[in-house]
Amino acid sequence: MTQVLNGAQVILTMLQLHGVRHVFGLPGETTIPWYKSWAREFGVEYVLTRDERTAAFAAEAYAKITGRPAVLEAPSPGVTHCTPGITEAYLSSVPVIYFSSDIPVNQDKKHGLTGIDQTALYAPICKESFLLTKVAEIPFLMRRAFRVATSGRPAPVHIRVPINVFHETAEVSDLYAEPCYSEYPAHRPVADHALVRKALDLVLAAKKPVMVCGQGALISRASETVQALAERLQMPVGTTTPGKGLIPETHPLALRVVGARGGMDYSNSYVRDADLVFFVGTNTDSSGTDHWKLYGDPASKTFLHLDIAEAHVGNNFPVKVGLVGDARATLDYMLELLDNRPGPLNRPALDLTETKRTALDKVFKSNIPMPAGTISPVRLSEVVDRILPDNAIVTAEPGVSAIYPSALLSVRKAGRRYITNYSMGSLGYAVPAGIGAAFAGDGPVLTFTGDGSLAFVLGDFETIKRSGKNMTVILCRNDTYGWIKAEAVLLDDADVPWSTDFGAVDYLKVAEGFGFAVDRITSEDQIEAVLTRALANPGCNFIEVMVPSQDQIVPFVPPWVRVAKARKLPYFE
Repeated sequence: MTQVLNGAQVILTMLQLHGVRHVFGLPGETTIPWYKSWAREFGVEYVLTRDERTAAFAAEAYAKITGRPAVLEAPSPGVTHCTPGITEAYLSSVPVIYFSSDIPVNQDKKHGLTGIDQTALYAPICKESFLLTKVAEIPFLMRRAFRVATSGRPAPVHIRVPINVFHETAEVSDLYAEPCYSEYPAHRPVADHALVRKALDLVLAAKKPVMVCGQGALISRASETVQALAERLQMPVGTTTPGKGLIPETHPLALRVVGARGGMDYSNSYVRDADLVFFVGTNTDSSGTDHWKLYGDPASKTFLHLDIAEAHVGNNFPVKVGLVGDARATLDYMLELLDNRPGPLNRPALDLTETKRTALDKVFKSNIPMPAGTISPVRLSEVVDRILPDNAIVTAEPGVSAIYPSALLSVRKAGRRYITNYSMGSLGYAVPAGIGAAFAGDGPVLTFTGDGSLAFVLGDFETIKRSGKNMTVILCRNDTYGWIKAEAVLLDDADVPWSTDFGAVDYLKVAEGFGFAVDRITSEDQIEAVLTRALANPGCNFIEVMVPSQDQIVPFVPPWVRVAKARKLPYFE
């Protein structure tokens, strides 16, 4: 059926046809024509934020949790502000359909206000970045956007919309969506069968194999398959921090997190001593591998690597077998091969429960004295782990706010319930990610942030309050950029870093001004009561906790711990 529609109507219709439920964004003059159609005719919910950075990070987290491509929009004056979130999505393989409105084509050459080459700006951090110029082409280009974003290695697609395109009309006869691209991964290619058989033979011949899974396995929704394969082969499963929760961390074969951003000594030692390491859905980056030192001499073990992105396979470690394909589909085929294998496997049973309990108890019972006026982040994480409901989602960001829960929280139900941004690692992520998580699910959201990060996003406390969502923000405060301070003090021998400390702020008054229920933890015996009260309140909550900076009490970061041992400083490992 042919219809005469304007550009705004076509875009909104295509979003509806692709099952889009929320769009994250912020208004501007160049998008007013879009909003006019939106308010009259369409039911897609618009999530108004107070900063384009917040909208971008919220969309990225939303896509991670829902398994559907998120939609983000920004006006031309704020187009550059979305780059941190789009960069994180690109590096984390998260599909975001990003609309940026613009002044009319070529008006930037006349120095029109807010004009910039948006396509060139986003091309390096998106799978595609293209310009809408004709209303009649919008259905085709939007189908392509969803297809490109969700296929292969998922990633953002940027769509630039000049203001005149919203107004202009055309006869449109191809208003339809391709349903398989409303979720990701859209396709599940199985790696080369002969190579899968070869990889399985190597695993079966190994004496101490281990599987190390990144967020690519979560993207593939491979939790059940990974757990089933681990049980059949009695092969432990470690995860990177972004892969945390792939299988329940209480499972007997779950090693929990490995690497330099939440890996503990026992888990890092286990993978270092393995004779075969099977990477699944990980790009083997610096954080997940302790700057590629985690596995010791690469010649001492066999490496296998499975990933949807061929550029990742074998990129940092010499692989005996490289497998390019979808994680779940390829591991399902491996299970099928095991089913058809004659005779029993006779794999010795493994149970890491006691090893994990001993390591965690050692940390929980360490009783390291804290500097005056501070609370142990270990105690905080211990209580959160004990009382957090299974349907909760936790967001955190690099720094003191993430390093402790990454190591100490136990994800007991498989899935993406612990959201971090360890691909790019920008500050100001956890609160926006909490907003995205709140719109993605029905359970409570618990956000760990630091005061360095919080300053980026305080304006969006109004967004949280207006949303009516159940969200609790825990501020781990130490009045410094603690991660940078620790790097300087521990690794660069700086006596007094002059560029890391900042002034005190009465954050409780600020949060109270936005309408939050506020509280402050000043002693360890208050932790459980304060957290329980916040989780029971269905609205927005803010809790402040003074914690030591990372140079005072050294957390689970292997190069820092090595220095702490040498200098006899207090540390956790």
